[in-house]
Amino acid sequence: MDKALNEFTGTVRRAVDDYNMIEEGDRIAVGVSGGKDSLILLLAMNHLKRFYPKKFELEAITIELGFEDMDFGPVEELCRSLDIPYVRIKTDIREIVFDVRKEDNPCSLCAKMRKGALNDAIRERGYNKLALGHHFDDAVETYMMSLLFEGRISCFRPVTFLDRSGVTQIRPMIYAGEQKISNLAEKLKVPIVVNPCPMDKASKRHEIKTLLKTLSADYPDMKSKVFGAMQRYPLPGWQPEENWRLKKNKKDS
Repeated sequence: MDKALNEFTGTVRRAVDDYNMIEEGDRIAVGVSGGKDSLILLLAMNHLKRFYPKKFELEAITIELGFEDMDFGPVEELCRSLDIPYVRIKTDIREIVFDVRKEDNPCSLCAKMRKGALNDAIRERGYNKLALGHHFDDAVETYMMSLLFEGRISCFRPVTFLDRSGVTQIRPMIYAGEQKISNLAEKLKVPIVVNPCPMDKASKRHEIKTLLKTLSADYPDMKSKVFGAMQRYPLPGWQPEENWRLKKNKKDS
């Protein structure tokens, strides 16, 4: 097994342990968009499955948005080589978002429809958890987007239980930086599927990503400090399980 993937999986395991993301007997579906993040998550979860003390099942699911020229054949071949069940769900999300609704903020509707389709698919297939490829940089960017564009302090949670679907979303890569993921994807030559979405470089997230990159040139540890503040504040669901136990032990002593 590649040393780099083994090291990366250690980072994933730390997040899984800190936030108690996996329980014995879980049936976990990895949402695979075809991008580097979801593909590296799939490889790391498959590697983790080999030695993690709590046994779990793994499957890969792709929600096809309806864009032409997105070939998921190489992803299917990767899953076959790893003996990971893989299902592709065809949708008309692109048509609804861009042609029918003609949304001013297409990213928001697309994300909601994509997650809804994912949750429906894994519930129908009997999986109780959905692993998403959000990472360290995504968390910091989402926090800053909420602060600057909405005037509130908020971010997605490492673990989120969805009452309506009964599905628990987990984000095992929240301790992994985007550059580390990119480097590993290049090293392992994962079959990345290019997304032709016209909003790819024109979204609010891209604006924040550019801003943080500029600020980080003068303040290299800025994102780490923001992430640490999210855990210490803490935002709901962001205090690691270990810290909760330490706090409880102090109160009981």
